[in-house]
Amino acid sequence: MGIIASAISADGTIVCHAIDSTDITGRIQGIHRTSPVVTAALGRLTAAASLMGNQLKGDSDSITLRLKGGGPTGSLIAVSDSSGNPRAYVENPVVELPLNDKGKLDVSGAVGKEGSLFVMKDLGMKEPYISQTPIVSGEIAEDITYYFAQSEQTPTVCALGVLMAKDGSVACSGGFIAHLLPFAPEQSITLLENNLRDLPPVTSMLAQGKTAEDIALTVLAGSSAKITAQFPAEYRCGCSRARVERALADTGSRELNAMADEQPVTEVSCHFCNKIYRFNPQELRELAKQAEI
Repeated sequence: MGIIASAISADGTIVCHAIDSTDITGRIQGIHRTSPVVTAALGRLTAAASLMGNQLKGDSDSITLRLKGGGPTGSLIAVSDSSGNPRAYVENPVVELPLNDKGKLDVSGAVGKEGSLFVMKDLGMKEPYISQTPIVSGEIAEDITYYFAQSEQTPTVCALGVLMAKDGSVACSGGFIAHLLPFAPEQSITLLENNLRDLPPVTSMLAQGKTAEDIALTVLAGSSAKITAQFPAEYRCGCSRARVERALADTGSRELNAMADEQPVTEVSCHFCNKIYRFNPQELRELAKQAEI
């Protein structure tokens, strides 16, 4: 299970939200059977979605991050509820690329740089809030930082990381998002900049045994920060047979009757958890009748 921790400086001008998402990224790898570079990319995006989702206010609020950069992974999608419980999907789960010039997994090469980050917030209104910003690096953390600067006008720094073990499993995964609040004085800006300059990578801190709480306090070191909240987070798919039935009904009675005539069993797979729902012709015809009402 993942852990999200939130901290705030003593003067209330800087907040930091951090996550240890090692178990979540491991679950992603297990469900989607992603190659190492795709695991790293989708793990980063999902950690960001979890942190951003956890900042939403309403119990039924949710956030969707969709990254489409023109790279071989295709689209990457991460969704989180307001408790920070995410789910994720990638169009092409297996991509093999040489290491980048730093000897690390080439996440940017896998994601691509010619495209956009789409952020959709469902806040229970008539229409969701949707924002689109161009991809600046494909490394994901920089793209999230740019989104906050452009779409929310909030000075923000984001760091995300996934470390793969030699056996191909997820060694550790996590990240943080820190915001400067309105009217933050110059000394708060300087303190955060200095801390970030000397900050080890997120995966290095996690590999050393640091918790999400430790990371949040390290980012805010020197500000007499305190932890304000700590939450468990887990990979959680909200699919159900009832939801699949509603989705099928939306396709229309003609399509449902055609499916019933064509094959003895119709299978529908959830993109987020790979669970398969099976419908026989009689069940499809019953759904077709409902679609006509």
